[in-house]
Amino acid sequence: MNPVAETFWAELPLGRGVELLNRDANGVAALCKPAGVLSHPNAPKDGPRSLLTVRYNTDAECYEWTLPAGGELRRLWLLNRLDSATSGAILVAADEALAREIRAQFKRKQVRKVYHALVFGVPRPAREIWRDRLAVVKKAGLIRTAASAGFIPAECEMKLLHTGIGPHPVSMIQLEPHTGRSHQLRVQCAKRHLPIVGDQTYGDFSRNRDFARRTGEKRLFLHSLETRFDYEFAGRKFSFVAQAATPPEFKQAPNRIRP
Repeated sequence: MNPVAETFWAELPLGRGVELLNRDANGVAALCKPAGVLSHPNAPKDGPRSLLTVRYNTDAECYEWTLPAGGELRRLWLLNRLDSATSGAILVAADEALAREIRAQFKRKQVRKVYHALVFGVPRPAREIWRDRLAVVKKAGLIRTAASAGFIPAECEMKLLHTGIGPHPVSMIQLEPHTGRSHQLRVQCAKRHLPIVGDQTYGDFSRNRDFARRTGEKRLFLHSLETRFDYEFAGRKFSFVAQAATPPEFKQAPNRIRP
């Protein structure tokens, strides 16, 4: 097992605002994706606003590019995805066999993920396990999820971190999903009348407009804060953890609300 060269990471064709958070010698790495950046391009025109600015192989689920000097082919495998509007830690791997192992960890629910979100309202109680049955529909290339009349189990641990002062408070909450369903966190929050600020699909549109007008912020306030897991590779056991600091606007925006 040869460690991945430092130059591999230094020469990644990262998209706008994307940063390398952490990597290990085997080739597991975490990138910090800004809100608005795609996990992977859905069409050739999406390249400039994707995680990497090179070709994406849909079948292999990896980015591919050729070095100008010598023509060496390089690949980076995508291990999980975040909605384009969600910021934070996203996992990649520089080795195909390693990518298969980490993806298997996700399927076995052995990856711990923690998110921060700003929501309208105040959760009661302040800490709770949310359990729902979701319905997920894919149509015309879009995914829509509902928290009623579904059969797909979804579970998440919610903890209130702090709440702003005012007649229409905004709360910062921590979310730790125990399942990984499409749009799960956004739908589970909305079901409990705690829509995530800036959610243009499941949120409160009038409050989103008012919040944007008062603060100047129009993003979805959902952020992948931390990812950690153990894995086995080449007969040895390893641990990996990555943290992407919560963007400052999560704390600053509620304080900028103007009448």
